[in-house]
Amino acid sequence: MAKFLLYRILQAIFVVIAVTLIVSFAIRLTGDPAVMLAQGAGSITEADLDRIRESLGLNQSFLAQYLDFLRGLVVGDFGRSFMGGTPVSDLIGRALPATLALAFASLFVSIVVSIPLGIKAAVSRGRWPDQMIRIFSLIGLSFPNFWLAIMLVLLLSITFNLLPPSGMEGFASFIMPAATMGIILTATNVRLVRTTMLDTLRSQYIMVARAKGLSNSVVLYKHALRNCSIPLITYFGLQFGGLLGGIVVVERVFNWPGLGTLAFEAVSTRDYPVLQGVITVLSLMIISINLIVDIAYGLVDPRVRKE
Repeated sequence: MAKFLLYRILQAIFVVIAVTLIVSFAIRLTGDPAVMLAQGAGSITEADLDRIRESLGLNQSFLAQYLDFLRGLVVGDFGRSFMGGTPVSDLIGRALPATLALAFASLFVSIVVSIPLGIKAAVSRGRWPDQMIRIFSLIGLSFPNFWLAIMLVLLLSITFNLLPPSGMEGFASFIMPAATMGIILTATNVRLVRTTMLDTLRSQYIMVARAKGLSNSVVLYKHALRNCSIPLITYFGLQFGGLLGGIVVVERVFNWPGLGTLAFEAVSTRDYPVLQGVITVLSLMIISINLIVDIAYGLVDPRVRKE
């Protein structure tokens, strides 16, 4: 088991290094932060730009800058923002709770909706309820999340003035962003629940439970759903990791004060440290979730440890 854990941890470390290296290189293709900082300052010479680059540490080679970033990453120091000098860790610390809250709310909406619909589709296999649920699932998969977000704002905020169009101001602010991500996730989860339930409902112990005269709800929710919950929980956990990365666009549409908005602003201002910090934190969270799932598999199934 120790060898298995060490192998998975080394894999995670390698992925972190690869992601941060690619991000550090790619963001430097977006432009020169010195030019952005010098805008509006009147006549600027190349010597002035060089002094700005030196003050930001951009006069060093890319390798030297990347190694400085890695050294700071080890102790949790992502550097300071080019725009204002605020520590990046403080900016991330203020934005991360908003992103996590929205991600949990979106996943909750998806689970609450997809499990009953998936069970209904499995029980009604081949009949009209199953066909309708599968059609709506396909439609949900076809919607880009940003388009759905814009449509909800137009309908519920501008047309009917029912919900706040942006910001994070209490429970009402969660409804549209969580619904946007929840609908997209539900389209996938319904199919997973349906497939898993179909396999479970063919099991012998389900036939025995029905033969005992148990009610349909007890058979479905206490026996069938309980026994197919392990793959569902695993998938939902992995989905949560992917949700953190995909929530960026939705945050921007709703002006949500999370990591997505912070990353967008960093790209607009060429704020290298902030963008590096945000993507690194998101990557670490996704990698950690996958690592936990891998370790859990290894504990439950010894065959996985040999792979």
